[in-house]
Amino acid sequence: MNDSASRRVRVRAPELVGKGGWLNTGDQQYTLADLRGRIVILDFWTFCCINCLHVLDELRELEERHRDTVVVVGVHSPKFVHEAEHQAVVDAVERYGVEHPVLDDPELATWKQYAVRAWPTLVVIDPEGYVVAQHAGEGHVHAIERLVAELEAEHEAKGTLRRGDGPYVAPEPEPTVLRFPGKALLLPSGNFLVSDTTRHQLVELAEDGESVVRRTGTGARGFTDGSAEQASFNEPQGLALLDDGSVVVADTVNHALRRLDLASGAVTTLAGTGRQWMQGAPTSGPAREVTLSSPWDVALFGGRVWIAMAGVHQLWTYDPAAGTVQAAAGTTNEGLVDGPGAEAWFAQPSGLAAAGDRLWLADSETSALRWVDPDGAVHTAVGTGLFDFGHRDGEAGQALLQHPLGVTALPDGSVAVADTYNHALRRYDPATGEVTTLATDLREPSDAVLVGDDIVVVESARHRLTRLRLPEEAVRVEAVAHRTQRAATEVAPGRLRLDVIFQAPAGQKLDTRYGPSTRLLVSATPPELLLKGDGADSDLSRELELDPAVTEGVLHVSAMAASCDDDPANEYPACHVHQQDWGVPVRLVAGAADRLPLVLAGLDAGDGR
Repeated sequence: MNDSASRRVRVRAPELVGKGGWLNTGDQQYTLADLRGRIVILDFWTFCCINCLHVLDELRELEERHRDTVVVVGVHSPKFVHEAEHQAVVDAVERYGVEHPVLDDPELATWKQYAVRAWPTLVVIDPEGYVVAQHAGEGHVHAIERLVAELEAEHEAKGTLRRGDGPYVAPEPEPTVLRFPGKALLLPSGNFLVSDTTRHQLVELAEDGESVVRRTGTGARGFTDGSAEQASFNEPQGLALLDDGSVVVADTVNHALRRLDLASGAVTTLAGTGRQWMQGAPTSGPAREVTLSSPWDVALFGGRVWIAMAGVHQLWTYDPAAGTVQAAAGTTNEGLVDGPGAEAWFAQPSGLAAAGDRLWLADSETSALRWVDPDGAVHTAVGTGLFDFGHRDGEAGQALLQHPLGVTALPDGSVAVADTYNHALRRYDPATGEVTTLATDLREPSDAVLVGDDIVVVESARHRLTRLRLPEEAVRVEAVAHRTQRAATEVAPGRLRLDVIFQAPAGQKLDTRYGPSTRLLVSATPPELLLKGDGADSDLSRELELDPAVTEGVLHVSAMAASCDDDPANEYPACHVHQQDWGVPVRLVAGAADRLPLVLAGLDAGDGR
């Protein structure tokens, strides 16, 4: 047995339980015993989470290379109420091209059994049914692939590895014109351009919103420029008309901006390299040389194309004249903080709309409607933070949305919000400060465009455009308020030891060539919760002091660690940045735990599973 195998801690893996059952298995239900002999990677995800979507993409190559030894199981663990609906999970699995079995766990039963605290989290189970690794956040697949190779060799030698086809069964494709469309744009011709996201195409529809005029893209994932028939996209989303009459496209999973010439149908690349932006990479420069991260929407505002950079919780801009990009607002920390652009926090900005001197944005993970002024300062109109959501009309300070993805400026200065997980179209009026509901029973609306006195809504999960009259008579909706389904963690008031667990992957070491290789940032909502221990430092462990008078709140923890290949003979070792943001709801209870462990990578020695 090699050294890393002999050092490896092994914990018996809890059973996989989910009330929603298994998807992508041809209706077959599985237990861990059925998967014995295979290396199992559990991917704890929820479909609202952009970092979870990044991990889905990271896993694709690993799944392909180790198809006969590795079984990836997505354990769907909802944050929002809508994500606990079984059909919504079925839709999400198709929408994002998930090609492995998924366990629908609406009550977070398996999440709790594995003591998971963050989306996404990856857990590796060896062929004998033992947990051997856990990683929170994205960017860990290189380490997991190395572990997989070790496990293959170790269990091949022991005779405990079982090769063969996995349990994945592909669902039958549906013959609809659009498939989970994302965004729409009204063209000067009166036609609609729609991002047909799941089919990796742009579709031009006639004025009726149904008849296909032209498709752009091969329909397969790819990153190729060329004619309408040659070009390829990867889950395109946002669309905006440029001053020269062309269209800029947020090509989300390619981490790029593309340009569509409406006259010729030709597609070219404006910005991005096809690779994902990671911490430490440039945040400005020539557009074709700077990496981006899951651009979700685009809008022309103040002479520049503003980009909702969902993947890093920021707004960026693209300057068409100079051909450059730069970060414009957001720190990359996830949350809701207003103020100057450089200090603001966002959480997956996913929809943009320019109107006069305001750039409106749907900040999806905080269920918020926010806006940017001409000076670049950020303001919040509706929404309170990461954990409160619902469907409630009335004064904006107490109104609630649920994971909105789109915004549309209306002629009277108000704004329509595609309130995606409430299946509704909402309206916020800055003049009165009131939120109302314009329409309900819209299945996962993700965008809307004005056409005369009508508003045409992208009903993403009904695979169509739906036309409504404006102004629509407001629908009276019973107020519903929710908090995230994650149970609060009980901790003791007073001193609390926070330990972020990070073990450099096998064959790597912490990168200390240029100073500390780790960073820990801690804050709280409300801020009064933390009497001591907030702020940034390089130590991954910290003594916090919690105010006993504040009975509950949220600890916001952001951790980063950089590791490099440990090979003295290699002058230029490959280095990797591991980063994760946690929002941990806590409840202060006398006698509860006085230690809070958060696993970035590795296994907590104090893990009581």
